[in-house]
Order: sequence, then structure tokens, then C-alpha cells
Amino acid sequence: GIELVESGGGSVQAGGSLNLSCTASGFLFSASCMAWFRQSPGKERAGVAGIYTGISRTNYADSVRGRFSISISQHGAVGTVFLQMTSLKAEDTATYYCATGGCALRAGKLLASLNTDQYDSWGRGTQVTVSS
Repeated sequence: GIELVESGGGSVQAGGSLNLSCTASGFLFSASCMAWFRQSPGKERAGVAGIYTGISRTNYADSVRGRFSISISQHGAVGTVFLQMTSLKAEDTATYYCATGGCALRAGKLLASLNTDQYDSWGRGTQVTVSS
């Protein structure tokens, strides 16, 4: 079955950087929609960045655009989705989740949705804590 495993979380001071990874297997990674979401206590899970792996088309939430970058690599049947996070702020503190399955068509272009409801396979998450 589908397996998603996040890693790379940790604690960092505001202004710092972290790189998250999500190892993905059990599905056709090379033509899929992958996304990173985050959730902090008392808040709903929200989309951060997505990528349609077929052509590496990316999209970002306004709150992270220009600071976060999503990318991919693939080796055989295992794919990896990266989230490079820079200029981190205290409000970026959350558990970060990797997900697959949420492709959407917008203006005739296929992309990875940032809507939680459109994803059906999730990792367990990795904690990111940013201290101010």
C-alpha cells in the first residue's frame, strides 16, 4: 500500500531554515500530486505547498510563498518530496504532514491542491518548532 514517511523536523530560531523530507512508495510517484500540510494545536490542518510530479508544477500558500520551496526526487519505486523552509517565523510552528492524491484542474492546468479534503493518504507528521 501507500506509505509516506516524513523526516527533518526540529527546533530552530526565527529567521533560520529547516529542510523536510517525505519518502513515498506504493503508488505511481512520477505522475502524482504531492503536498505538504501543517497543523498547530487548536487550528485546522492547512495546505502549505504542493507539486504535480509529472512536470514539477508547484503551488504555495500565500503565507509561505517566497520562503518555502517544494521539490522532488525519485530513485526507482521510491520518491521523495522535499520542503525547504527559510526565513522561518514563530507562526510556522506546527506538525508538518506529507500527503498524496489531491490533483485538481485549475484554468486548464493540473496541479496539486492545497485543500485537505482532496487528499486520502497521509504520513504521520514531523514537528517543526520555531522560537522567537
